[in-house]
Amino acid sequence: MQLVRENPIVALILGCEVGLWVLLGLGLVARYLLRLRTLSTLLLAAIPLLDVVLVVAVTLDLLRGAEPRSVHGLAAVYLGFSVAFGPSIVRWADVRFAHRFAGGPPPVRPAKGTPERVASLWREWSRVVVAAAIASAVLGALILFVATPEQSGQLSSWISRLWVVVGIWFVAGPLWESGSRATTEGRRRGGP
Repeated sequence: MQLVRENPIVALILGCEVGLWVLLGLGLVARYLLRLRTLSTLLLAAIPLLDVVLVVAVTLDLLRGAEPRSVHGLAAVYLGFSVAFGPSIVRWADVRFAHRFAGGPPPVRPAKGTPERVASLWREWSRVVVAAAIASAVLGALILFVATPEQSGQLSSWISRLWVVVGIWFVAGPLWESGSRATTEGRRRGGP
């Protein structure tokens, strides 16, 4: 808790994460339990506003002379992942909520080694690339337009970290699954 008290950006990141789930939950309750589709749409559409609040807060914090810390870079990363994964998180929750409370079909999870699973991992990885690109752009904009030369080093180090994560995700996700699938298919055909 001391980290949160000493750095309001950490509190804001946590608040944005909690806000995302609260708005998502309220939006789904309004849609499926209360049958208030317009209210549901408004609540779900408000989720990206949390990202705007976060970007503005980080910008203002740096403009007022705050020393850039890991949390400023983390805020940009959070923003990138929130924008890239937000719609898929909403769809994920919507399917499960509809199944549980509105008689919708059960969620489908592709089985390991299937073409559907490989395609799903490639889509997920492409979201990671988009998230890293957005976070890198935000960090680049903060470096160019907001940070002083002394502040820019801490922010720029986040960009290389992001792309290392993208590479690891690629190897551990779609590449690994594609290789496993190819090996499995080779065995089925009587190969080594």
